[in-house]
Amino acid sequence: MVLTKTVTSSEMRAIETNAQYYGISLLQLMETAGRNVAEEISARFKPNKTKVAIFCGSGGNGGDGFVAARYLVCLGFEVEIVLATRSSNIVSESAKHNWDVLQPLRNLIKITEVKDSTLIPEVKADIVVDAMLGIGSKGKLRPPLLQLVKKINKMDSFCVAVDVPTGVNSDTGEVLGTAVKADITVTFYKVKTGLKTAKQFTGEIIVKNIGVPQELEQFAGPGDVTFAIKPRLPTAHKGEFGRLLVIGGSKTFSGAPALAALAALRTGVDIATIAAPEKTATVISGMSAALITKKLKGKHLSTNNLDAIKKEIDCATAVVLGPGLGLHPETKQAVKQIIEYTEKIGKSLLLDADGLKAFGEFKRKLSCPLVVTPHAREYEILTGTKLPDSLEEKIKHVKNSAKELGATILLKGPVDVASDGKYTKLNFTGNQGMTVGGTGDVLSGVVGGLLAMSSDPFCAAVAGAFVNGAAGDFVAMEKGFHMLPMDLLDWIPHVMDDPMSHLEVQTNKL
Repeated sequence: MVLTKTVTSSEMRAIETNAQYYGISLLQLMETAGRNVAEEISARFKPNKTKVAIFCGSGGNGGDGFVAARYLVCLGFEVEIVLATRSSNIVSESAKHNWDVLQPLRNLIKITEVKDSTLIPEVKADIVVDAMLGIGSKGKLRPPLLQLVKKINKMDSFCVAVDVPTGVNSDTGEVLGTAVKADITVTFYKVKTGLKTAKQFTGEIIVKNIGVPQELEQFAGPGDVTFAIKPRLPTAHKGEFGRLLVIGGSKTFSGAPALAALAALRTGVDIATIAAPEKTATVISGMSAALITKKLKGKHLSTNNLDAIKKEIDCATAVVLGPGLGLHPETKQAVKQIIEYTEKIGKSLLLDADGLKAFGEFKRKLSCPLVVTPHAREYEILTGTKLPDSLEEKIKHVKNSAKELGATILLKGPVDVASDGKYTKLNFTGNQGMTVGGTGDVLSGVVGGLLAMSSDPFCAAVAGAFVNGAAGDFVAMEKGFHMLPMDLLDWIPHVMDDPMSHLEVQTNKL
C-alpha cells in the first residue's frame, strides 16, 4: 500500500482495516464521519425550519448518513431518511448498530424503506444528503438506486454527497449512466482518486478527518496484507498466480531454498521451482512432492549454469536469489550475470543471504523491480556502513540507502523497517523465538511469492514482513520460543486468509 495525497478505494479499505487493528473501530470511524457531515451542514445552514432529506444505502456510507441524521436532529434540523433498501438488507454491522439507534427516534425522524423502485416517496427538502454508495460505486446503477439518483438530481435542494457521489467511480472518476450532482462532497481522510476528474458531480470537495492519524500509514497491518493479495476468482487457472524461481542451495545448505519455495507456495503462488546444484536439488526433491527442482551441473552455482538458469527465469514471474547459495568465487560471478539477465528482461527480483552479499560487491541501481532483505550485518555488507542504534536514525538510514539503490529494502529486526526510498513502514509482528535459522528464508519466500503474483515491491515487502512475523507469533503462542522455521509454514495460510486474527496475539504482546 503506497499512499500519496489521494487514496483509492482499496487503499482506503486497507487504512480502515489497519485502524481497527490498532484500536480504532469502524463504529468510531462512522461516528466521526457522520458527525462531520452534520457539522458541515450546520455551519452553512440555520436549523430553524430547515429540512434535511438523507438518502442512505445498506453499507458503511449509509451508516454515515444514519449518524448524520442523529446529530442533525440534536442540532434542531427537521430530518427525513430514505433507505434505499429493506432494513433487513443492511450489510454493515456498524451501520446496523446506528440504524437501531435511530429506531426510538422515529417520532422525530421520518423513515421510509424503499423496497422497490415503485415505493419511492415524494420528498421535499432544503438540503438533500447522498449517503447511498460512497466508494462502493463501480458499475451502472440498478433500481432503485438509479431512480433515487434521478430523484435527487431533480430536487431543488442543496446537495451534499458523503465521501463520493453515488454513481461516480471513486478510483477513476468514471460515470456509467448517471450520478448524483452534488454542491459539496464531504470526503474523509484524503481525497479519493477519482474525485479530481469528476468535478461536475462533486462540487466543492471538503476533506474531513475521521480520527485516523496519518502517521498510522507508517505501520504495517492486516490491511497491507489484503491490499497485496491478488483476488482469486473461480475462473482462475494454473499459472495465473505466478511462478517463482528460487535460485539457491549448495553442498552445505539445502534447507534454505526449500523453505523459501514452500513459503511461497503457502502464500499462494502457483508454481515454485528451485534451481540448485545437482546433489542438493536431489535432496530438496525428497523434502516435498510440491517442490519442483532444476538440477544444475556442478557442486556449486557457476557461470556454466547460466543457460539453464536463463530458461527458468524466462518462465518465472519473479526470482528469489540467494538462500543457502554459498559464496564461492564462481558463484559470485554467476550471481552478477543472473542479476544482469533478470534486469534485462524486467522480472521482479529478491536478493537475500548470499545473493545479497554477492550483490554488495558490485551494487548499483537496477532497472527491474528489486527487493533486498538484509539483517543488520548483511545491511552493513550491502551498504558499507553500520546501522545506528536508535530506530529513528535507522529509519532515515534505510530510506536513504533504498533511494540510492533504487530498491525496496526490508531490514529484518525486532522492528522490521521497509522502505523504497520514498515511503517507509514499520512492522511490529514477530518475536525473539524467530532468531532461529531459516525464518529469514521463509520471509524471502513469502515476499517472493507476492512479487510473483504481481504485487508492487514495497507492498510485497510490507505485507510479507507482517505475514512472516504474525506466523511466528502464532507458533510462539502454540509452542513457545522452541520453534523450527518449518512451523511457520503451517500458519502462513491462516494469516493470509485472516490477517486480522493476529489482533489477539498483538493484544497479548502489548
